Amino acid sequence: MTDMHCDEFVELVTAYLDGALDADDHARMVEHLSLCDACTMYLDQVRATIGELTTLPADPVDREVKKALLSAFRTHTEKDPGPA
Repeated sequence: MTDMHCDEFVELVTAYLDGALDADDHARMVEHLSLCDACTMYLDQVRATIGELTTLPADPVDREVKKALLSAFRTHTEKDPGPA
C-alpha cells in the first residue's frame, strides 16, 4: 500500500464520502485516517458541514432579492472588471 499525504487526502475526501473510490484508494484513506489526527478532524468537519447543509430550507431566494443581488453584482463588475 502506498503512503498517502494530507493534500491527497483532502483532494479525495469527497469521493471517499460518496463511496466512489476504488478499493486501493479507499484502503489508503482508511489507513491515513488511522495515522493522522488532523485529517480525521478534517473529515469530521466535512461531515458536520454536510449535515448542517442538509438542514437548510429548500426555499429558493426570493425573486426580488435575487434581482437586486444580480444588479449589484453587474454594477460592481462594470466598475471594476478585474485584471486585464
